[in-house]
Amino acid sequence: MLECDFSTTNGAGPGSMIMLGDSRFLPQGCVYASISGATKVLRAGMVLEGGGVELMRVTSGFWTSGVPGAKSWTAEVLAELPDGVAELTIKKEGYSLAYITLSDKGAAGERKDEAGPLIGEMIKNALPVSIVQGYLIPDECADLKALLMHLAHVDGFDLIMTTGGTGVGPRDVSPEATLAVIEKRLPGFERAITATGLEKTPHAMISRAVAGTLGESVVVNFPGSPKAVRESLEAVLPALKHTVDKLQGDKTDCAAVS
Repeated sequence: MLECDFSTTNGAGPGSMIMLGDSRFLPQGCVYASISGATKVLRAGMVLEGGGVELMRVTSGFWTSGVPGAKSWTAEVLAELPDGVAELTIKKEGYSLAYITLSDKGAAGERKDEAGPLIGEMIKNALPVSIVQGYLIPDECADLKALLMHLAHVDGFDLIMTTGGTGVGPRDVSPEATLAVIEKRLPGFERAITATGLEKTPHAMISRAVAGTLGESVVVNFPGSPKAVRESLEAVLPALKHTVDKLQGDKTDCAAVS
């Protein structure tokens, strides 16, 4: 349960973005609502509901300066906000997805990103999804490590998928960045991706895609081409829901007990 003071939202309507947090540490002049209560459980994609109405959807988190540990959030307004203070419940329906395309040319605006949006489309067709956000960055190991950590530990995305940078070229750094931050490796995902690729081309054996967990997020590397993304993602799609659920504390049996 959260308590939220909407008196400072300045008439923000559906479709607009506001900040949520302690007003003492938010940027001056921003549109915000002060919140208190169970903020530690907030994750990207969660909906905040009041009086039976879905009012806001959390989109991302960020650290605010001034006090150590002062974490705040951005949220999309979904309905007309109430006046004054209201109690809100937190609702999680569907999975939150962040995809990251690594491409020097794409980040420079010299190539259209087709692989990243394909990941979003395929996941939405296969799973209930609460939010999808995409990022297009250059092939820089430090940038990818920082973004993976932020998406997992600050924003709290359930699924984080990268495309590009899995080969052996001088700028292929996705596996190194991913290995540097994941906590539990998922070799079964990696074997499934490799096996699927080898059915199409022997060149698949040089792909070094890595999969693992980071906090309560599942992280998977995919190759860079849309065709390879489609084939690789199809190989692991059947296991994604179960993996996220187990990682986040689902205690049901993995298989029926005979």
